[in-house]
Amino acid sequence: MAKATGGWTAENAPGELPQIRNAPDRDADGHVRTEQAPERAVLAALLPRKDPRLELSEPLRELALLAKTAGAEVVGERILQKRDKPDPATCIYKGTVTLLDEQLEAADADLVIFDNELSPRQRRNLEKRLSRKVIDRTELILDIFASHARTPQSRRQVEVAQLIYALPRLRKMWSHLDPGVGLRGPGEKQLEIDKRLVQRRIQDLKAELAEFRVRKEREVATRKQAYTVALVGYTNAGKSTLMNRLTEAEVFVADQLFATLDTRTRVWGVGRNRHVLLSDTVGFIRHLPHRLVESFHATLEEVVSADLLIHVVDASDPQPLQQVEAVHDVLNKIGAGEKEELIVLNKIDQAEPEFLPYLERRLGRTMRVSAVTGEGTAELRSLVNEYASRGELDYTLWLNVREGRAIAFLEGEFEVLKKELREEQIRYEVRCPERLIGSLKSKLLEPENLEVEGEGPAKEVWED
Repeated sequence: MAKATGGWTAENAPGELPQIRNAPDRDADGHVRTEQAPERAVLAALLPRKDPRLELSEPLRELALLAKTAGAEVVGERILQKRDKPDPATCIYKGTVTLLDEQLEAADADLVIFDNELSPRQRRNLEKRLSRKVIDRTELILDIFASHARTPQSRRQVEVAQLIYALPRLRKMWSHLDPGVGLRGPGEKQLEIDKRLVQRRIQDLKAELAEFRVRKEREVATRKQAYTVALVGYTNAGKSTLMNRLTEAEVFVADQLFATLDTRTRVWGVGRNRHVLLSDTVGFIRHLPHRLVESFHATLEEVVSADLLIHVVDASDPQPLQQVEAVHDVLNKIGAGEKEELIVLNKIDQAEPEFLPYLERRLGRTMRVSAVTGEGTAELRSLVNEYASRGELDYTLWLNVREGRAIAFLEGEFEVLKKELREEQIRYEVRCPERLIGSLKSKLLEPENLEVEGEGPAKEVWED
C-alpha cells in the first residue's frame, strides 16, 4: 500500500485530486461557502435559592432559546450555582469557575453565555480565567435585536442600547499610540477619545430617535377617532400569528424569540360597521434590559395610547404566570400598567387541557384561542366588539345631501340605526363614540350642513 502524502492515498482514482483536511467548503458551482460554523456555547448562571426556575427540569431553557435565536450551538451541561449573592470578582464562585472550565474543555466550546448581567470586572476576570469569550444575558439580547432590526428606527434604537451597554466596557485598544493624539490636546488617552466619540454618537442617535418619537406621537394622534387595540405579550407567545389570523396582515412569523421588532397596525372589523385598529408590538421578556425599554419607547407608543391591550399568553409554556408578571413589569415601566387588559390564552392546541382551568383561576377573566387553528378567534372578535361599543352614545343627525365626503365617512365609520331622506337632508340615528362626531365635522364643506340633536337614545317618533 502506498504511503499517504498530503491527503493522497492509493485509493484515490487516477486524476482525482486528494481530499485535503480543512480545505474550503464549496457548493455545486465550485464557489467557496463563506458561512461560518456556529459558535459552541456553554450556558451558566448564578440563581437565587428561591428562584422558581430551579423547580423546572430545564432552568436555563429560555437562555438556550435565546442562544439558538442568536445562532449559537448550545453544548455540554448547564452550569448552575445556587447563591443569593454573586461573587464580586467572577459572579459564580471559585469552585464553580473550575467546573465551568472543565466543561468548556470537555465540550470543546469557545463561548460562555451567562444568564446574569456581568459587570465589566466580572467579565474580564472570567475571560482571563477561562481563556474563552464570555457574554451575558443583556449582550445576547442586544445581539438578537441587532440581527432582527429591519427599519431605520429599530436599527437606531438597538444601536443606542448597544452603545450605552458598551460604554463602561471599553478598553484601551491602542496602547502603542503616544499620548496627545486626540481632540482635546496633549495627555488625552485613546480610551478617553473612544468614550467621547461613543457619547457623541449616543447623543446624535437620541436626537434622531426624539424626531421618530414626535412623528410617532403625531401618527398615533391622527387615530383618535378610532378605537385602538394593541397586542402585547411575552416574546414568542404567538402575537404575530394571531395578528395574521385576525387581519390577514402578513406580519413576519418565526418560531424564535423577538421575530418582530417593528409595530404593525391594521384595520380589524369586529362588528357591523365597527372597525378597530389592531397593532402588533415587540415581545417582552424576563429582565428585558432597561436600555432597550428606553430605546424602544417610541415603538411602544402604540401600547401607551391604546384603548385596550390584548395580552397574549402562551398557555403551553412551562412558566406562563412568570411570563405574565414580566409583561406587567414592562407595561408599568412604560406607563401602560393601568390600561384595560384582556388576557388571551393562546396555543391551546398545544397546551395541557387540565392546566387551562388553573390558569383561568389565577389570571381572572380570560379567553382561550389558537392562532394556528383559529379556535376561539370569533369569540375574541365579538368580545372586542363589546369593548369598542362601550361609551358609545346614540345621536340623531341631520346632514345635507351635498356633503358627499361626510356622508361616506358617516356610513363607513358609524353604526347606523336608522336612515331617512327628507328633501335635501338625510336624517340618521347613529351609535358612536363622541370623538367620531368631531371627526365627522372635520369632513364638512360647510359647518351649518350638519345638525346634531343631542346624545342619548333617539326618542323622536318617525313619520311615515
